[in-house]
Amino acid sequence: MKKFKFSLAYQILVGLILGIIVGAIFYGNPAVSTYLQPIGDIFIRLIKMIVVPIVISTLIIGVAGTGDMKKLGKLGGKTLLYFEVVTTIAIIVGLLAANIVKPGDGLDMDKLAKGDIQQYVETTNEVTSHSFADTFVNIVPSNIIQSLANGDMLAIIFFAVLFGLGIAAIGERGKPVLAFFQGTADAMFWVTNQIMKFAPFGVFALIGVTVSKFGVESLIPLGKLLICVYVTMILFIVVVLGMIAKICGTSVFHLIKILKDELILAYSTASSETVLPKVMEKMEKYGCPKDVVSFVIPTGYSFNLDGSTLYQALAAIFIAQMYGIELSITQQITLMLVLMVTSKGIAGVPGVSFVVLLATLGSVGIPLEGLAFIAGIDRILDMARTVVNVIGNSLAAVVMSKWEGRFDSIKGERYLNSIDKAA
Repeated sequence: MKKFKFSLAYQILVGLILGIIVGAIFYGNPAVSTYLQPIGDIFIRLIKMIVVPIVISTLIIGVAGTGDMKKLGKLGGKTLLYFEVVTTIAIIVGLLAANIVKPGDGLDMDKLAKGDIQQYVETTNEVTSHSFADTFVNIVPSNIIQSLANGDMLAIIFFAVLFGLGIAAIGERGKPVLAFFQGTADAMFWVTNQIMKFAPFGVFALIGVTVSKFGVESLIPLGKLLICVYVTMILFIVVVLGMIAKICGTSVFHLIKILKDELILAYSTASSETVLPKVMEKMEKYGCPKDVVSFVIPTGYSFNLDGSTLYQALAAIFIAQMYGIELSITQQITLMLVLMVTSKGIAGVPGVSFVVLLATLGSVGIPLEGLAFIAGIDRILDMARTVVNVIGNSLAAVVMSKWEGRFDSIKGERYLNSIDKAA
């Protein structure tokens, strides 16, 4: 008889279920937030603490290993082209789902509880004038120490790429520096593994606080939107990402099997940052080269948020339907074009999907106040968005590795077999 292994995935799942139960039992009790919020905050802070050192060290090692500006530029161009195509498909899928299902039709707005969106307004004011040119200007840091402190991922990637090329260019003199960053990366992955042991407690606390605040019954009036978002996200993973995976000779279900622990954690915390280090580590084990993984996945966290862009398109139409506003094809195309620009390069800001929507809705005459009605369940929707973002970026690393002709399929097959045996 096979011995049952209580793996991290099961531990996180138990934490998630217990958190929902505690939140439902103590719905409306502020004591839940008082006692559990600090545990959740500590876990998120622990993750944020390790993300920047891991990204910068692995990227420098990867680029220094490549050491070829032409090769890196070619990879960068292909990566951005792929990101733009897939996120555009995600926007179209979101618009189609909203137009077919019409989740906002027939909602009694008197029954909907308004959430607080004030926390997003200030951030939105900073990014309302955000353009594609601004995104590229902001990639270049004026002060790398400040960018590291702010967790500005695009600026960090830019600096790490140049620094890695510099190490490669100076040859033997760069080897001690490279050894330092290799040691840093190895040490940070060890730290990551220790922090992940705390994940079930962090998940329990974060979910417990969320459920105790909004209550299960508040989902009922917005249930149509909730179901529509979740079904659309699942279809996007299975059909769109599944087709992309099949074209490049892999399977999206293989990725789900490899990343099951990370997907449960990302779903529970509604944060793709929490799994960035482990996703990079596992994609490398699956057969993607280190330099491709360390460039594609962190860049994707700013440019390839498939789940977020799909949701933003769907939510915009949902709000228009709530107010009985009929958007013409021209207006929906305008909305798509605006989303293509506003959804890029601001992934590091809190409540990014709300910020993007606030900055976008006005362009087609949709009332911004409509966002207040979905603010209460945004956390539940964010959980689904995050899973799609993680799968999308993991697949991007495989696609780019295959496109470059550098994917190690034998290594990938071995890794999959080792997971099957461990299960």
